[in-house]
Amino acid sequence: MSAFDDLLAANEEFSATFTDSELTGRAARGLAVVTCMDSRIDPLGVFGLKRGDAKILRNAGARVTDDVLRTLVLAVNLLAVERVLVMPHTDCGMTKVTDEEVHAIAARRGVDTRSLDFHTVPDQDAALRHDLTRIRTSPFLPPGMPVGGAVYDVRTGKLLPVDI
Repeated sequence: MSAFDDLLAANEEFSATFTDSELTGRAARGLAVVTCMDSRIDPLGVFGLKRGDAKILRNAGARVTDDVLRTLVLAVNLLAVERVLVMPHTDCGMTKVTDEEVHAIAARRGVDTRSLDFHTVPDQDAALRHDLTRIRTSPFLPPGMPVGGAVYDVRTGKLLPVDI
């Protein structure tokens, strides 16, 4: 028995009725969403989108890291992305710890993570504003590309837009 047997069995059912083979990989709605890896978030459902409509980039805390910027550059140049929404959420675990605390937790398990930056979020509003500015001022992305931010409320499903 494998740790993934349940997933492979579920995939058998999924693939038996799969109907999206015509999708091209391009963002049909020209949208990229940067959001958190939190499993309470359904990024397509939040916006009434379907598979193929948007590029979804997920990481802990919905942070605009170097890798997210790299991915956005690819999405804009190769996959028809024309606008970006950064969407962190309420009750995020990344707002409840510091990088130092994460390093200490890992150290108790015998793992030295000091070479990693976890991009924890002591101030979610400031982090979101910083990340929006980072996208807007990137020399690798089109000037004037629409970039927005909103905090997703995991208790109500509503978006709280953030203007900068």
